[in-house]
Amino acid sequence: MARTPTTIIDLARHSLSHGEGTRLDLPIQLDPLDIGGQTYAPGGAELTARLDVSRPSSGYAFRLRFPLPVEGPCMRCLDDAAVEAEVDVREVDQSDTEDEELRSPYVEDDELDLGRWAHDAAILALPAQILCRPECAGLCPVCGESLNDADPEAHRHSTAGDPRWAKLDELKLE
Repeated sequence: MARTPTTIIDLARHSLSHGEGTRLDLPIQLDPLDIGGQTYAPGGAELTARLDVSRPSSGYAFRLRFPLPVEGPCMRCLDDAAVEAEVDVREVDQSDTEDEELRSPYVEDDELDLGRWAHDAAILALPAQILCRPECAGLCPVCGESLNDADPEAHRHSTAGDPRWAKLDELKLE
């Protein structure tokens, strides 16, 4: 599993009073993302993220936004693919409650682990399938040739079954 870059934000340093907020533009670095056994690299070495931190009556409220260009293999044909997504996520942390829904896993002792949060948000912001093009036809299940550029008339296989299953045809079921 890839190591997530650590970017820790010291929330106490900002000395926010209740009802105050601040906006930070921060460089973040994402390690390559492992999805479905394939590795997808975020475009560019560093991305700039906008972090809004506000202090409601207790705890903190956060909003994280950044563009996410990703490059890697197409999930259907394995050709090069590139997609762009927008990350826009929110998080709440109230330290004086036992309610799990109001506690952020990214905040501990007034420190926000921005690197881990950005990594998790990036995975969730990507489309379900990363494709080289929307109409990608994938690979031929018989020979493995890419069907994107293959002529359907020229790319035909015999209709005979898989020879590995031939013995099953000899079974007599009554």
